[in-house]
Amino acid sequence: MDFRKKTIVAALFVLLLYGGLILSLGYFLSPKSLLETLRSERTLFSIRISLEAATLATLLAMSLAIPAGYALSRYRFRGRELIDTLLEFPMIVSPAALGAMLLIFFNNPAGEWIQEHLITFVFAFAGIVLAQFVTILGVSVRLVKSAFDEVPEELESTARTLGAAPGYVLRSVTLPLARRGLVAATILSWAKALGEFGATITVAGTMAMRTETLPIAIYLRLENADIRGTAVLILILVAIGLSALFLTRRLLSRSGL
Repeated sequence: MDFRKKTIVAALFVLLLYGGLILSLGYFLSPKSLLETLRSERTLFSIRISLEAATLATLLAMSLAIPAGYALSRYRFRGRELIDTLLEFPMIVSPAALGAMLLIFFNNPAGEWIQEHLITFVFAFAGIVLAQFVTILGVSVRLVKSAFDEVPEELESTARTLGAAPGYVLRSVTLPLARRGLVAATILSWAKALGEFGATITVAGTMAMRTETLPIAIYLRLENADIRGTAVLILILVAIGLSALFLTRRLLSRSGL
């Protein structure tokens, strides 16, 4: 077997692995279980709260990731290397441990003051958003930085030479040229937030019709040995995530981004 065939076999193995796992869900699916789960008020609530929390967490993450990613891409400053290293923190520390760290923070004086005077995070919707935000922020900044790295700095220098202010250069030159990477960063961050489980369950708990996101609903169904319901919810989660990625690729290709 030549080198080309070996690499293609490796790629096909990846398809077989993940595709096989998805297709295996069909063994436990039936029209009755599918309709019952989809019509369930708890399922609809889980879908809605998952979409809302993931969208809000992604917007918050990207609003910080864009300026932070630009700074890491364009400037050299004290602490830059440390920040660049800490971007991997959510990947090094398990989501459950990250959620535990948030929970511990809210049990110290500063965290208790925030809970009492500003906003309640523990066992609340805000806790879901916070858990997802903390989990995806490092990835968002890393992806945004990579998008800005692809934009030649000479174009920005030329614009500044012509008298453009730094903020105007960012809006009119850098962001349009990096738009493809920024769109990809947004969608990938959103998909990761949608599937977040460990930090969310630690901070927000598993309260039905209150903090039960789709991943938590899957966990609860599986805990109750409801294999058919679990398979349906997994299929919903996979369908939403893959559909978002597919539609984004189609839009990017059609718009020429």
